[in-house]
Amino acid sequence: MSRNVTVLDYGSGNIRSAVRALEHVGANVTLSSKSADVLNADGLLVPGVGAFAAVMQGLKEVDALRLIGRRIAGGRPVMGICVGLQVLFDEGVEHGVRTPGMGEWPGVVERLDAEVVPHMGWNTVEPPAGSELFAGIEDERFYFVHSYGVQKWDFDVTQPAMRAPQVTWSEHGSRFIAAVENGPLTATQFHPEKSGDAGAALLENWLKTLG
Repeated sequence: MSRNVTVLDYGSGNIRSAVRALEHVGANVTLSSKSADVLNADGLLVPGVGAFAAVMQGLKEVDALRLIGRRIAGGRPVMGICVGLQVLFDEGVEHGVRTPGMGEWPGVVERLDAEVVPHMGWNTVEPPAGSELFAGIEDERFYFVHSYGVQKWDFDVTQPAMRAPQVTWSEHGSRFIAAVENGPLTATQFHPEKSGDAGAALLENWLKTLG
């Protein structure tokens, strides 16, 4: 059964490649920022390239923060890519300027502690046992293009019934978060739409979780 996915259209630069990648793995894709399209899709994909502050501003201009929040509150799947992952954390720090993020996860997006930045190219990842997103592709390489990332994870599970998010790590100079799986909310720092067969398999895995 084909899934209906809306790719959020708010001016991000990698939108068309994300649309093509999803269509390639069998999704029915709508490129839109309209409320009905965002809220009613089986899955919402939030791409993101460029500066943290610019992405947050673009999301605000199409009322996406409210719409994404409604989907998450209702248990409706959302996936972020690259800066689409970063804005889900508490804040981003670029050139000394702090910009509040969506605060879905604790953490600060900071410049990578590496001799060579940006981190550009193929890299391995370290997914946790039982990951649905990386099922069958645990040892594959994925394509990264970024200078900033979340290098610390401090998530306290306060309720015994809560399941802690599954965090996938990678390394460039220092360890950083490469992906998070947290119930309906999923995100990757790398670009699955630029990651060849491995990226396609990951998107297929995500589509399988849409119910």
